Amino acid sequence: MKKVLGLFIVLFAVFALAACGGEEREPIPTANPEGFNPDTNTDAVNYYDLREDLGAVPLLEGEYTFGGVAKAFENEYWRTLKTGMETGAAKFYEGGINVTIDMRSALGEGDQTGQLAIVQDMITRDYDAILVSPITDGNLVPGVEDALEAGIPVVNVNDGIVAIAPNFVGPNAYENGVLAAHYVGQQLGGASAEGQVAIVTGMSGAFAARQRTAGFKETLEANYPGIVVVEEQTANWSREEARNLANTWFTTYDGSTPEKTLDAIFANNDTMALGIVEANESNANVDPIIVGVDGISEAYDAIREGKLDATVDSFPLFKGQIAVEMAIRILAGQDVPRVVHTPQALITIDNVDQSAETIIAWTDPEIEE
Repeated sequence: MKKVLGLFIVLFAVFALAACGGEEREPIPTANPEGFNPDTNTDAVNYYDLREDLGAVPLLEGEYTFGGVAKAFENEYWRTLKTGMETGAAKFYEGGINVTIDMRSALGEGDQTGQLAIVQDMITRDYDAILVSPITDGNLVPGVEDALEAGIPVVNVNDGIVAIAPNFVGPNAYENGVLAAHYVGQQLGGASAEGQVAIVTGMSGAFAARQRTAGFKETLEANYPGIVVVEEQTANWSREEARNLANTWFTTYDGSTPEKTLDAIFANNDTMALGIVEANESNANVDPIIVGVDGISEAYDAIREGKLDATVDSFPLFKGQIAVEMAIRILAGQDVPRVVHTPQALITIDNVDQSAETIIAWTDPEIEE
C-alpha cells in the first residue's frame, strides 16, 4: 500500500509540474514528519493564552467557505469533530461572519487516497481555508502542497501531522499518555507502587499512537519505577483486534501469581479500550484498571457503569470550534502561532457527569463588533 501511495504522490508531483507548463516555482518544503513535533514545539501556545493575546475574533467582511476533512465518520470521535466545526461556523455566522463549512471524511481510516481526493476537490472549488485531519503523516502532503500554492490557508487539526502545514490545532498527544500514567500510578498506590501494565497501541506510525505511548511509558518510568510495562502490541485502532488481544493476555496473565497478573491496561483510544472492556467482562480471574483516550460517549457510559476506569478527553466538539476560529483569525491577518494546543482532561467516575464546559472552563470567544 505504501508503495502504491508513494507512486501516486510521485505521479501527482510530475503532473503538477507539467500542469504549470514548466514554469519555475518556489521550492516546496519537503514533508518530514520526524522534523516537526507539535508536542515539543517551543512556540506552542495554549488556546486560552492565545485568546488573551489576540483578543476578540476579527469581524471578517465577505463570504467564506471552509473545507473540513476528517479521517472517517465511522468513528464517533471524528463525527463529533465534524459537529464541532459546524457548530463553530454557525456561531460565527450568527456573530456576523459569513462563513460556512463543508465537512467530509474518507470512507474508512484506511482510505488514504480517497481522503486526498477530497482535499483536491476542495482546492478545485477554491475554498477559502481547508482544515485537515490526515489519516497518516504523509497521505495529504500533495494536497496541502497544492492548497498552499493556490494561496489557500491550511490548518492541520489533530493528527496525523503534516509537517508543511503552516498551523496545527490540537491537543498535546504526549500529555494524553502522561495523564493516563499518573492515574494508573495513583490507583496502584503512588510513587512506591508495584505492578504490571500493558499497552494497546494504535496504528503503527500514527503520531498520536507514538506520542501517547511515549508519554505513558516515560511518566511511569520517572514517577512510578515499580510499575513495569510487560506487554505492548498494536490493535490498529480496532475494537475487535483489541478484544482479541486482551483475551490472549487474560489467558497468559491469569492472576495466579503477581508475575502472571495485569494490573492495568492503557489503550491509545477509547474504541480499543472498549474492546478490552468486552474481553474483561468474560474474564473472571483479574480485573485490571482500563484507561482509554478520546472521550467518546460510549466511554463515558462505560465509566458510569464501572466497566471502564478512565478516559483522556480532548473534547473534539470544542477543538472543532477552535479550529474554525483559528482559520478566521488567519484570514484576518492575525499572527496565529504555529501550534495551538487545545484543552484536554482526565475523566473518571468523579467528574463523568460534569459538563464539558465546566471541566475545561469553556466560554465562546468574543467577536469584534
